[in-house]
Amino acid sequence: MTSSISADPLVGRMRPFGTTIFTEMSALAARTGSVNLGQGFPDTDGPPEMLDAAAEALRSGANQYPPLPGIPALRQAIATHEQRFWGLTHDPDTEVVVTAGATEAVAAAILGLCEAGDEVVCFEPYYDSYAASIALAGAVRRVVTLRPGPDGRYEFDEGELRAAFGPRTRLMLLNSPHNPTGKVFTPDELTLIARLCQEHDVYAVTDEVYEHLVFSDASTPHVPLATLPGMNERTLRISSAGKTFSCTGWKVGWATGPGPLVSSVLRVKQFLTFVNAGPLQPAVAVALNLPDSYFTGFRDTLQSRRDRLVAGLADAGFGLLPSEGTYFVTADIRPLGGTDGVDFCRTLPDRCGVVAVPTQVFYDHQDRGRHLIRFAFCKREDVIDEAAQRLRTLA
Repeated sequence: MTSSISADPLVGRMRPFGTTIFTEMSALAARTGSVNLGQGFPDTDGPPEMLDAAAEALRSGANQYPPLPGIPALRQAIATHEQRFWGLTHDPDTEVVVTAGATEAVAAAILGLCEAGDEVVCFEPYYDSYAASIALAGAVRRVVTLRPGPDGRYEFDEGELRAAFGPRTRLMLLNSPHNPTGKVFTPDELTLIARLCQEHDVYAVTDEVYEHLVFSDASTPHVPLATLPGMNERTLRISSAGKTFSCTGWKVGWATGPGPLVSSVLRVKQFLTFVNAGPLQPAVAVALNLPDSYFTGFRDTLQSRRDRLVAGLADAGFGLLPSEGTYFVTADIRPLGGTDGVDFCRTLPDRCGVVAVPTQVFYDHQDRGRHLIRFAFCKREDVIDEAAQRLRTLA
């Protein structure tokens, strides 16, 4: 009898997805004792009000399954937050769902909305989980490349975006502020995206986890796609507590939008994680209700740290692209003689004791990003200064 057991039992659609670059580079940082500016996690804890609320919830018995959509206090806080900052009105009982981070929200949205063969339009470079989630759904990604414009800020070709939409397009997946480029999409760009979504009658899924991290020198403020005319009824908006409140390990995210879209996420989520982070949900509700001064202060702190790292990268000889938001800045390795970002990042720890992430792994067309790498500046000032000092030895 012929055995049906394969040396590689993984289904074909997932074989292109090995160990994530974040896992590889963080392990490299630990092994070499390097400063880890690769993975985007802060090295400080979030606001004390939030941490105190979490400790109190742990002690007061909030340690069992929360409701499937999330605890009422958090769903109400999310709805209040969206009205307060973006003027979006959502029913916390039917139009808000709490997820295991934004990653689960994106995956559940794609799994819940796409049939096999449906097409998803997204921009490259893209966060790596997008491609995996599209593959899990049996859908097809149609990528549009972001390229540095004359001023260094990333932009896209309108004709290329129009050509990506077709009769099989099911949804538009948009990340703004954008990881890994730090781009913030402009109102004109968003208007074009909204027009195409309506012309082709497709849904939009927007990943806005960096909604509060748009810097004062950005070319535009953050504008949620759902606020544009005709888009609220077809947009599922995703965000999370991890980036804004420096608690990436909590994995508390959410999706908001029209009831049928939120229901699609909920019906998939119940068979992924079912529920998550019971004792942490009350604490996130507290954080979302913090005064405006917290959000502006957090943004200003990250902008200062961006400037600190950028100065060090410039001294080291990197070419730099503007970072308008997020945790990240993109650097061009060609002025230092680099030609391949993966090779550059794998040897960087031995050369100077710093870890970065090669941006090319976030492209379908890897040659378009082969010369770019990404640094995270969501670290303490002393850590950034140490990394900058080490990087300067490259010059």
